[in-house]
Amino acid sequence: MQEVFSRSGEYLIGLKNADTDLLSSPAQFSEYTILFIPEGEGVYHADFGTFNYSGPILLFSTPLQVIYLEHNKPARLTMLQFHSDFYCIEYHREEVACNGLLFNNIYIQPCVKLTHTDARVFEQLLTDVDQEFGQDSPSEIVLRAYLQLFLAKSSSIKIKLIKNHQDRKEKDEQMEQFSKLLDQHYLTLHKPNDYAQLLAITPNNFSKRCMRYFKKTPSQLIQERLILEAKKRLHLTRQSIKEIAYALQFQDEFYFSRVFKKVTKVSPQTFRDKTGISIVADLSKQ
Repeated sequence: MQEVFSRSGEYLIGLKNADTDLLSSPAQFSEYTILFIPEGEGVYHADFGTFNYSGPILLFSTPLQVIYLEHNKPARLTMLQFHSDFYCIEYHREEVACNGLLFNNIYIQPCVKLTHTDARVFEQLLTDVDQEFGQDSPSEIVLRAYLQLFLAKSSSIKIKLIKNHQDRKEKDEQMEQFSKLLDQHYLTLHKPNDYAQLLAITPNNFSKRCMRYFKKTPSQLIQERLILEAKKRLHLTRQSIKEIAYALQFQDEFYFSRVFKKVTKVSPQTFRDKTGISIVADLSKQ
């Protein structure tokens, strides 16, 4: 694996070409992870979500998600990883709109299906990254520029795919309304029945339509929305664990920690330690 570390020994960015054994069992990484799979097919597991894939495709995961692959057909893949200290996706939101598109979105699949022409572009980008790693002193500036280009191209393709999919897909207005209601009430409404009542549909019908539309159960989405907010606050603010627990309306920080660890497999403090605190956390104070 090609890697670059900071002077203090922190892992910043890495590239690995691998066979089908990589990620055959659940794994967690402190870095943002991108998998480029030019061929093959299988199932991508990211936390509680499962997504069928066929190459060429890009798969994305956020820090400390539990991810693994089940291959139906042999696949070769390249894994590109970067720490938020190396490239903060929130700080660079205006240049690369990938936060909430490629990463940190509970409603859309963490995948970008590629054409064979797209795939050749990304293969060349990864070759360029690999060649930079091969220099005696790899330039962080160059690697960061390649990474930003990689993310920008991914975001551009994803936006087009979403638009084309929406044009073809029969829109379920009530499920779209559910996503809006969840964003409004995730702090106070934690049961699927709460949202079924607001939508005036039966719990059973709600569950079936949600699974068909989002590929996740209502319970999964409710839980993921709350934990997503917790992760954002841990990474993007300097609020204490106690302050975050209070803001998210948990009865105390200990209960918050238990719930967070049950979902993510790590404690809130460990998540903060491993992912770091974003530069964005201090910008609002200036």
